[in-house]
Amino acid sequence: MTTPRRSLIVIDAQQEYFDDGLLPIQYPNRDDSVAVIQSAIKEARDAGVPVVLVQHELPAEAPVFASGSPTWQNHPGVAAHEGEATKRISKQFSSIFAGTDLESWLREQGIDTITLAGYMTNNCVIASAAAAEPLGFAVEVLSDATGAIDLANEAGAAPARQVHETLMALLHSNWAAVTDAGTWATALRTGEPLAKSDLVTSAAQGRGA
Repeated sequence: MTTPRRSLIVIDAQQEYFDDGLLPIQYPNRDDSVAVIQSAIKEARDAGVPVVLVQHELPAEAPVFASGSPTWQNHPGVAAHEGEATKRISKQFSSIFAGTDLESWLREQGIDTITLAGYMTNNCVIASAAAAEPLGFAVEVLSDATGAIDLANEAGAAPARQVHETLMALLHSNWAAVTDAGTWATALRTGEPLAKSDLVTSAAQGRGA
């Protein structure tokens, strides 16, 4: 099997998703998940894997992710790695590819596999994984290095744990190899690809569950 040429992409590990922001992550525990993100950055650096830090950035008058605001800043544990990042990106849409130069940069670097960590499972992670499919990039998602929020609106409601676990199963069924950061770190050291499921297999197993 061909050894993946990976890049770890940390999406929006910003203060907006923590205690002072309007979108605090509810599941998994946000302090635990950001600690896993920090460990994944270290693993990537030790393995020579490029690390991309992404920040969502909106105009200064925006209610969230306002440019230059305290909640626009990366979480301190991630900000400590800003100087070590191979690349930093500002984005305005859910997908890390929309309106950025990430695709061209990945191709220039010979990257064929992106590993996604960061926030939120229910927005930028799933949007980025779906956007990678037509571009031909393989996707990995670190289930313990991302997180979701409780959701309720006119269409229904779902607690963060249900949102996160459902989307992990959905991603693994088609768009991404979903795993925990420890398993991913082992794959980094061995150079092995991570397997995902597929819709037919997931559907069959779902009927049998």
